[in-house]
Parts: sequence; structure tokens; C-alpha cells
Amino acid sequence: MRNSPAWTLHAVPDQSGRVAVVTGANSGIGYVTARELARRGAHVVLACRDPERGQAALARMQGEVSGAHLELRQMDLGSLASIRAFAAGWDRGSLDLLVNNAGVAMVPYAQTADGFESQFGINHLGAFAMTGLLLPCLLAAPDPRVVTVSSEGQRFARFDLGNLNAERTYQTAFAYVQSKRANLYFAMELQRRADAAGLKLRSMAVAPGLTRTNVLTGGANSGRGRLYGTVTRLLVRAFFRPTPEGAKTSLYAATVPDLPGGSYIVPDGPLQLRGEPTRRSHERAIRDTATAARLWQLSERLTGVTYELPAATDTRLPYV
Repeated sequence: MRNSPAWTLHAVPDQSGRVAVVTGANSGIGYVTARELARRGAHVVLACRDPERGQAALARMQGEVSGAHLELRQMDLGSLASIRAFAAGWDRGSLDLLVNNAGVAMVPYAQTADGFESQFGINHLGAFAMTGLLLPCLLAAPDPRVVTVSSEGQRFARFDLGNLNAERTYQTAFAYVQSKRANLYFAMELQRRADAAGLKLRSMAVAPGLTRTNVLTGGANSGRGRLYGTVTRLLVRAFFRPTPEGAKTSLYAATVPDLPGGSYIVPDGPLQLRGEPTRRSHERAIRDTATAARLWQLSERLTGVTYELPAATDTRLPYV
């Protein structure tokens, strides 16, 4: 049963004067998120892996939003060198909003350019590195936010710190939901560390619900065969919501003025699969500070990106 009123894209408040980066903005939820932020006056940077697809998305978005302030910059979350180049090339001063949207889902085993299992490497380590390297720009803004897109599937993860990078075994679905649990741990731990440092930074996590995007059918999944593609597209069309509905939680977390940091925004329907954006606080991962801290330490070691923030507690557990 719905427990929150309808929240539409028209409810996004004025974003004039804000600068936003949306990763994976060339399609799906990322595209809608970037478009609606631009529609409300934000200057939006589309951070995309594929320049050709990014350029096509930019042209389409400019056609849909008259007078939009948009730009395209290349960035591949599967490459730490690409992420570092993006951050080093940032020349717009302070950054008001970072939406960690890009990701892959349910892909066969593959490695990133740095040798990480692709779902863990792109979905979590890429977002971790991107946020850390842009942190000085975020902290220079008056009211910065970071929105990290997790998934309702994270609730089913058997989170194994010793097998995050497929050190022992690889199971496609297991690796995906585990990477999405890592997204939630990261967003909550970032907020705890920001709070401990007395910073205004607000870190949010979101779950979009069942949404029609190409995360299951395009990109890394395009080589899985004609039958996989056909069946998946039929299922997505029949049971998944239109993409703008899935983008609601990201836009809600990015723009609602009085939303507290550390919020986890999900659809309010059964199993968080559909419905209107609402804040969910009864989530095991939100309270699991020990695992989040160990994941943070591991992520710093693997990426070489260290956040210049004090520890949130004195009881951090070493990664073993």
C-alpha cells in the first residue's frame, strides 16, 4: 500500500546555479536524471564512457530541453586512469551534485582495465574513486550532495568481504547484488565520515525499482546471445516501469531541499519494486557500520584513492 503522496518529475525544484555531474547519462535512468536537472536550470555534465553514444544523447537532450546548459565529458568507470583524468580535468570550480548512476548488471565474468571483477569494479570501486577524486570540488560548494544508485536487489546479497573481487568464485547474480550492497554501504559510510568532520556534504543512496533501461540488455550484455536479448527485452517490457518512473528516486534524493544526509530513497510499493519515492530507514546495511568501514578501507587500498576526512569512529576493524 502506498504510504507517500505521488511525487512527479514536475516537483523537481529550481536548480539554477547548480553544477551537476551524472555518470552514465547517455541512456536510461541517467539520461532522464540529467535531462530533468537541466530542465530545471542546472548546468549538467554528462559523464559517459562511449563518446559516440554520449554525443547522440547530448544532441537528443538539447532537442528536448530548449536552452539547456549541458556538456559531454568522457569517463569510463572501468578505468581508474580515466576517472583520474576526468577529475584532473575538472575546470568548473565547485561541484554541487554528483550522481553515481553508471553501472553494469548481470554480466558474464570480465575484468576492468585495472583487473577488478567488472561488476564490483565499475559499480562500486569506480563510484568510490570518482567521488573521492571530486571531493575537493564538492566540498567547495555551499550545499553539496552525492547520490549513489544502488538497487532493491541489494537486500538479497550475502556480502562476503573475502570474495568481493571474485577471489574464490564468480556467480553473476551474486556479484551484482553484492556490488549494489557495496553502493549502499559506501553512501552511508560517506555520510558518517562527513558528519564526523562537521561537513555540509549530504550523501544519499537510492533504489530505482524495476525500470526499463538497457542495463540488462545493452553494453556489456550485448554479447550474451540473441535468445538472452530477446527474452530479457520481453520481460523488461512486460513487467518493468517506464524509465522516467525509475529516475524518480535519483531526482528526489538529488533535489528535495529538506532531505537529510544518509537517506536511502526507494519506491514505496511492495519489495521496493515500484511506487513513489520514500525514505527507508529499516535496512540492515544502513546499521552495519563495521562492514561499511572495512569495505571503505579495502576500497581505498584497491583504488589508491584516499578521502581526506577523519574516521567516523574509533572502532574501525582492519580488513583481513
